[in-house]
Amino acid sequence: MGNGLNSIIRADGSPKFAMSTTIIGCLLNVVLDPIAIFVLGWGMMGTALATITGQIVTAVCGLVYLTRAKTVKLNKKSFIPDRSIISKFIPLGISSFLTQISIVVIMGVMNNVLVTYGARSKYGADIPLTVVGIVMKVFQIVISVCIGIAAGSQPIIGYNYGAGEYKRVKELFITIVKAEAIVGAVALILFEAFPLQITAIFGSEDGLYNEFAVKAFRIFLSMIILTCIQKSISVFLQALGKPAMAMGLSLLREFVLSVPLAIVLPIFFGVEGALYSAPIADVGTLIAVVIMSAMTLKELNEKVSKEPAAEPMTACLREMQVS
Repeated sequence: MGNGLNSIIRADGSPKFAMSTTIIGCLLNVVLDPIAIFVLGWGMMGTALATITGQIVTAVCGLVYLTRAKTVKLNKKSFIPDRSIISKFIPLGISSFLTQISIVVIMGVMNNVLVTYGARSKYGADIPLTVVGIVMKVFQIVISVCIGIAAGSQPIIGYNYGAGEYKRVKELFITIVKAEAIVGAVALILFEAFPLQITAIFGSEDGLYNEFAVKAFRIFLSMIILTCIQKSISVFLQALGKPAMAMGLSLLREFVLSVPLAIVLPIFFGVEGALYSAPIADVGTLIAVVIMSAMTLKELNEKVSKEPAAEPMTACLREMQVS
């Protein structure tokens, strides 16, 4: 409920309030954890209570906001399912849903592959499983930044696209791709240059552990720039109301390419083959990314060219209104 209402609050034009409710829930969790565990002596039960307390507060803040929202006014009819409305948001939601499910699938496949082929290598079953778990956690941090940038721009993209400001949408597209590429480039430098230092944050181990950790970071995340760009374009396509393209792009990397590669490559290259599944999937997805980006830019250019030339004063007023 907290996550769902958070999206509504952002779309209603109150991103700061949405951010505040999330931060309040997280901080409350962090503060209550040590109190519940050590002061009250509740152990793991205390951790659970601290977690759900933060979640409840975030959800309640969202519910309170709905009573004073800028554009959303609830009444009895608001709670009656409307087929015309449902048919519009379900296709867009399915894209994100399938993307999340595909990530779960690839993690399940990777875990099984790492244990199976890791046991046949000098690293054993535990080291590859533990190290890739750390790599995936760090990977999710970078992807969260990328999705945050893209998702934060969704209301702006959708508003301008609906208002016919296609030139601005095109500029947003280019800006977002550049921003995501910069995030990916910074992450790549860190992963390639400081894999041991990053791994040490989660604990230090022996030589074999460190050896596999370096390989995992430098191989598995070697094409993270492409991953960042792919995620941003997928979210951008959602904002334009193109769920099929967005879903296809996400599933191509996370499911169509990553899962078969994670299964097949270790047969020939052992446990290290699993590490190559991600960068190869990123390179394979690049073709689709380029094609869809070209199609999107072409469509926006055509719409921009069809826009009537506005008088200077009219253009100024329209700019102020959209801003």
